[in-house]
Amino acid sequence: MSVSDTVRLALPAEAVDVARIQRRAWAESGLLAAAGGGLPADEAARVWHEAIVKPPLAHLRVLVAIGEDGVVGFAVTGPSGDPDREERDGTIAEFVVDPRHRGAGHGSRLMNAAVDTLRQDGYEVATMWVRAADDGLRAFLVACGWAPDGAHQEIATADGAPGVKLVRLHTDIRAAS
Repeated sequence: MSVSDTVRLALPAEAVDVARIQRRAWAESGLLAAAGGGLPADEAARVWHEAIVKPPLAHLRVLVAIGEDGVVGFAVTGPSGDPDREERDGTIAEFVVDPRHRGAGHGSRLMNAAVDTLRQDGYEVATMWVRAADDGLRAFLVACGWAPDGAHQEIATADGAPGVKLVRLHTDIRAAS
């Protein structure tokens, strides 16, 4: 692990990197056209800039994983917005490691930092919605101690293509006593 291999809160200037990584990951998974293909890159960067400098919620945090090449991944943490969850349930709303930088430990560092951030914000359970077809991410989460909680949903796409099926995973993040 080098000095650059770390995770921290995103800086406003890194919004462009976050948008680029998100688009690259979406393109790799075939979601770009359905989820964000119509959003120009500069608009995506503007949206991420706003999330970093003026988050819509007090506990919304944008974290970045830093590698030798700069930003190599990001995560967004905050309160769970799911109606069946409790007040002490947080969520990891986004979790993306640049496809070109996977397998180098960035995902593990990013996950640990996201869970630590949720715990510091007072949450006791973490949830995360994952594409049902994303076997790699689900396997990673299960290896980290996450499990499906039985909730699922389908997100419609704007272009009329088949919806994206999601499953929710959760994990207890209370500090061991």
